[in-house]
Order: sequence, then structure tokens, then C-alpha cells
Amino acid sequence: MPKDSGIGASPKRREDIRFLTGVGNYTDDINRPGQAYMHVLRSDMAHARIKNIDTAAAMAMPGVIHIFTGDDFEAIGGIPCGWQVTDRFGEVMKEPKHPVLAHGKVRHVGDPICAIVAETLAEARDAAEAIELDLEELPAVINMADALESGSATVHDELGDNLCYDWGFVEENKEAVDEAIKNAAHVTTVELINNRLVPNPMEARVAIGEYDRAGDMSTLYTTSQNPHVIRLLMGAFVLGIPEHKLRVVAPDVGGGFGSKIYHYAEEALCTFAAKTLKRPVKWVSTRTEAFMSDAHARDHVTKIELALDADNNFTAVRTNTLANMGAYLSTFAPSIPTWLHGTLMAGNYKTPLVYVNVRAVFTNTVPVDAYRGAGRPEATYQLERVIDKAARELGVDPFELRRQNFVTEFPYQTPVAVEYDSGDFHRLVDKLEKSADFGGFAARRAESEKKGLLRGLGVNCFIEACGIAPSNLVGQLGARAGLYESATVRVNATGGIVVMTGSHSHGQGHETVFPQVISEMIGIDESMVEIVHGDTANTPMGMGTYGSRSIAVGGPAMVRATEKIINKAKKIAAHLMEASEADIELKDGAFSVAGTDKSVAWGDVTLAAYVPHNYPLEDIEPGLEETAFYDPANFTYPAGAYACEVEVDPDTGKVTIAKFTTADDFGNVVNPMIVEGQVHGGLTQGIGQALMENAAYDENGQLLSASYMDYAMPRAADVPNFTVDHTNGTPCTHNPLGVKGCGEAGAIGSTPTVVNAVLDAMYSGGHKVDHIDMPVSPSRVWAAMQKG
Repeated sequence: MPKDSGIGASPKRREDIRFLTGVGNYTDDINRPGQAYMHVLRSDMAHARIKNIDTAAAMAMPGVIHIFTGDDFEAIGGIPCGWQVTDRFGEVMKEPKHPVLAHGKVRHVGDPICAIVAETLAEARDAAEAIELDLEELPAVINMADALESGSATVHDELGDNLCYDWGFVEENKEAVDEAIKNAAHVTTVELINNRLVPNPMEARVAIGEYDRAGDMSTLYTTSQNPHVIRLLMGAFVLGIPEHKLRVVAPDVGGGFGSKIYHYAEEALCTFAAKTLKRPVKWVSTRTEAFMSDAHARDHVTKIELALDADNNFTAVRTNTLANMGAYLSTFAPSIPTWLHGTLMAGNYKTPLVYVNVRAVFTNTVPVDAYRGAGRPEATYQLERVIDKAARELGVDPFELRRQNFVTEFPYQTPVAVEYDSGDFHRLVDKLEKSADFGGFAARRAESEKKGLLRGLGVNCFIEACGIAPSNLVGQLGARAGLYESATVRVNATGGIVVMTGSHSHGQGHETVFPQVISEMIGIDESMVEIVHGDTANTPMGMGTYGSRSIAVGGPAMVRATEKIINKAKKIAAHLMEASEADIELKDGAFSVAGTDKSVAWGDVTLAAYVPHNYPLEDIEPGLEETAFYDPANFTYPAGAYACEVEVDPDTGKVTIAKFTTADDFGNVVNPMIVEGQVHGGLTQGIGQALMENAAYDENGQLLSASYMDYAMPRAADVPNFTVDHTNGTPCTHNPLGVKGCGEAGAIGSTPTVVNAVLDAMYSGGHKVDHIDMPVSPSRVWAAMQKG
């Protein structure tokens, strides 16, 4: 029988009640008394020198309160980068200033130039049109290879060129990898593009700044995945506000997918403006602004080589990647193509030698940063595409080639620094073959051919690193923040519990899942547990939510704090029952003395903690409230095996996904229903990248895909009913819940699976096409088939 509560049960998401009935509290729902409105004037040129900004006419327009320019921020810090990469020569990356408002030059279409504050938004927009800009247009660099050529225009003149860093990993492997590839029985090479994406959460970004003169206190309401990090970055490095004088509130947030991790200029603008003008200031992004101001994602150009011996064992992998940083370094951008990408290039396989080279490049485009998966999708796409191509070249079954090279013993030390603690890749493939009905594929292909369609089967196996950790390790790798998590558990006198967590929920279901863990530990109803997050004024310092870290890092912090509560409560219960603490057991919400019928209810013990008339005062203080911080010993390593079947129309190139099946290892699963939903969402985003999404620039740096008219997003009709299996995972060995994380798996495993399926379909029709870049649009497929 399925469980109806606690770990392993699937209660419906409690937060959905307010979302579905329209009573959620999003940042744009907040309006402060006397608030003014901000509009940001952005550059329509990709690269230009700012010769003059004339705001006189605009300032004289009705309702205009103030106009801020780059001069107002010249003396203060720029938007900080949160990760410093050291290159393969021992030099730190080039790190140009990222001004709050453009100063001296604009460097991409959408770069903010002026912030107009007015009584109404319409008045602010009208005033923006009256600002006279004198911009001297400069040549734009868009293509990364061109940007690295001698004599090309420089995005940041003070750097001398457009190279941010030249990173090699593992550098001591380089010569051995080169030698292994030179002497290999077979080498497969793929040159591929991981296309640039625009994150599109349902809720666009919003910021509201407020200043309390009486307490000299600034408050920022913002659409953020990690309010404590925003408080630290903006307060310490941009505006110079002490943390105890700055409160950051992230209420309900309508999706993030990584795009709301970062500290954005508009947050600093609103906070600065509110203090300057002594009144609240609100900014709301339009969807068009989001396309050219939210951090973009991916945008890698890679050559990958896989060496095999005469028995088809993998002997070496070598990759060379150009990674686009855009015009500035976003908060975590430098770490994405390096430490979150290079450390996964071993994949599920026991390849003894791996070398990864990444050159990060500045271009006149929107800055790029983490998006669902962050480095892991890029690594998986490269590795799983080259393995599939190798199988075709060698004439062997693609799954059998993978099986032959799987890691089988754990823990397993990879050649790229990380150590996998647990897994069973063969079992995942076995489950997938059964649930995807590989045996019936030939019949399904024949049915498609009767309809004039080509049917293909694509497969993929992957591993990812989640719950990025530990802090001492990532500090050595260049992280400028700790990556622990925190929780404060407060028990009320009547037994109810409030958990204040440093994690943040923006669609993950924390308000449902976290109480399941507490309920399991204590034996009380989940309705007695309330989750509080998103406000730096009443939650402990935490790192927020990204990288599938909430249950893997935030969960153990909550468990540790609850264990402290239980241990203290046992002391009180022992005193009440005149028993030894060592004999006290907690089960189903009651404390009992082992081997007797003596018991006392959870609520009686919590009441005694706050009404200590009969209390062991000489031993412990009254009250029940504990805080814990959890810094993981290692990453967690979810893994999966995916299969996709597509139908391709040879006359038009249209690709239809007919069937998609997944087998995932997430370790222990707290709420199966929510996990399934996370997988569905990730698959849809990955399918979007594989088939339709692409941020395109012209040679002048104009964003050609700056609206939904030109940027295609997946809709319900573009995806099939998914078959998802996440049962019987191998538990993580180093956290108390045995969990691994599930939020990014679908986006990581889906792109190579879809592309492999499309290529298989084309081969079935006699079209010898070895590679096709994403997005695999009808025009690209049709053109490839004509050539093939």
C-alpha cells in the first residue's frame, strides 16, 4: 500500500491552493505607500561609445522625479561576479567592471543607460523618449571565433582582447590524452553547438526598493532564488549597505530555472533610488526587456574526440570549447563551462583519461549564466553525441557500447576530480529497455513507414552532480561564497512547528515536501509544520535554491535542527516520566519509556518546554528552538537512462516526438508525485532546446529572437505523455536522507536523446547524416536530408 504521509508519500502540494485560487503573493502584487515607478532606458546598439546623455527635457516632463545615469554609480562598486576561475597557466580570469548603469560604453543591446523615476510608469516611459543620447556606434563582436582574432573590436578596451580565460582540466592529463588519441584503434570526432537559450519563467523579474529613515533601513522586494546572497552581494559589493541595515524579501516567485539566481542591476537601482529619493521605487520587467536583460544560457561551440581501443573500450576523451560569457560576467557564469562542466566529462563511463579545454570569450551579447542543469547538460550533450556517433561508425549497438564502458564499482574516483559515491547504471538501462519496450520498436517503425514517416530511436545515459559542495572545496575552485544550507526549527508551546529555511521555493514544492520529512521524524501530522522562506529578516543565512540542492543540502540542515529538538525533548520527556533519557523513544508523536506502558504526548512535552513548572531547569533552558547548518561532504550524483522515439516527415523535416521514456536514480525519494513533475518540466525544457529554442543575433549584435514571435517555446502539443520511472534508486551515502536531487535531470538527459533519435530516423530512410545542430528545426532536418 502506498504511504499516505511522511517520506515516500505523495500528498498534493499545499501551496497550490493559493496559487490556483489567485491569492499568491508575488513581488508585483506588492505596492508600498507613496511608491514611484522606474523605467529603464536601454541601448538599442550592441556596441557604442557614450558621448553625451542629455536629460534636461525629460526632467521637465510631468511626473518625473529623478533620472539616474552611470555617473551616479561611477564611484561605487559594479555588479559582482561570484566565482573566480584560474586558467591553465595559473593566471586568474579577466574580470572587467559590470556597471549598474552603462558608463563610457554600452556593450550589448539591452544594456541599461538611464533609470527614470516618475509618479506613474507611463510618465517614466514618456520621459525616456525625451532623453537625447549621443552614441558613437562601434563594431560589434558576436561570433566567438571572430572575437578571439587579433585586431577584432574589444568589448572591454582595458582588457586588450576578448579572452576571459583559457582553462584546462585536468592539465596534468593533457599529454597522456593526446598520446592516447594518437595511438587509438578508433577515434570519433564531433563538432557541435550548444545553442544559446533565453530562460522564460512565467513571472518576469520585479524589484521594489524601500527606505525607512527612522531606522536607516533599506528593504528590497525581488524575484530571487536566493535572497541572502542578493543581500550579501548588493550590500557589501555594490551599495555599501551593512547587512543588518538591508532586508531582502523574495515572496512567491513564479519560476526561475536559474535565471533568478543572480544579482541584477535593477535590484541595486531600486534600492539606491529609494534611499536617494526617500520613497519606495518599483520596477517591473516587460517580457521584451526580459529577453535582453535576463541572463541567457548555454552558447558553447565544442569539438569532442573519443578514443577507443580495438575492443571498443573508451581510452580517452578530449574536448575544446569556446564558451560565450556575453558582455559582462554574470554572478556564476565563469563556473558553468569549467567546474560544473569539466567535472562531468567522465559521464557514466570508466574512461581513464579526460582533458577539457575551455576558452571563455567576451562578446557584445547579453551575459550568459546558469540555466536548468548549468554545465551538466552541455557535458552530457557532448559525451552522448560522440558515443552515439562512435557506435554507428563501429557498427555496434549504442546501448551495448555504453554498457561495456559503464562504471560498475562504487565509490568510483573519476579522472576529473569528483568521486561518485553510489549508482547502478546497468540497472537503469535494464529498467529503461523494459519500460520503453525496445522489443516492439521494429513494429512501431514499420507502422510509421506505412504513413510515410521515418521513425528513430535515440538513447542516452548520463550522470549529474547536484548539491554543489563542500564549501572548502568550491572555495579552492574559485567560489566566493559558501555553499552550505541552514534551517531554524521552532516548536510552539502547543506542538506546532515553524521551519525557517535558507532554501527558497519557486515551484519546487518545499511547503509540501519539507513537512513530510519533519512528520516522518516526529510522527505528527504534516499540517502541524509550517515552512517559512524568502525573507532575510526571519530566516537564517542560506544560499538559496539552484543546482537541485534543496532537499540534498537544505533537507539535511532541517534534519539536523530537528534532531537537536528531539534530543532536547527527550530530556524533558524523561524528566516528566521519571525515567532515564537513554530509555526514551519517540514514535507516532509520543514519547515512551522502552519496555513499559509509560508515555507522554508530543504536545505535553512541548508545553512543558514553555510552561516549565515541572522541568529539569538545572540541566537545560526552557523553549524548543534550534538552528543547524549543513555543509555537504560531496556532491550528490543522480543518474539516468533515457529513450526517445521520433517520427520525421521526409517531405518537410518536421519532427514529432512519439514516445519518451526515462529511468532515473534520485536516491531516496520524498514525494514521488513532485519528483515526477520535476522530471516532466525538465524534459519539456530540454525538448524545447533540442527542437525549437534559439537566441539568434545578427552581425551587428541585434537580437533577432527578442519576443515570442521569433523565439519558439514548447507547448503541450509538442511533447508526448512521458513514461517516468524513479523507483529503487541507490541512496546517497553521505547525507542523512539518502537523497540526490531531481530538478535538473530531465533537462540534462533529454537533448542528446532527442537529437540521437532524429539522426536514427534519418539513417533509417537512407540519409547518411552524422550530426545536426540544435535546434533540430524542420528546415535544418530537411536540408540535412537533402545533403545526406
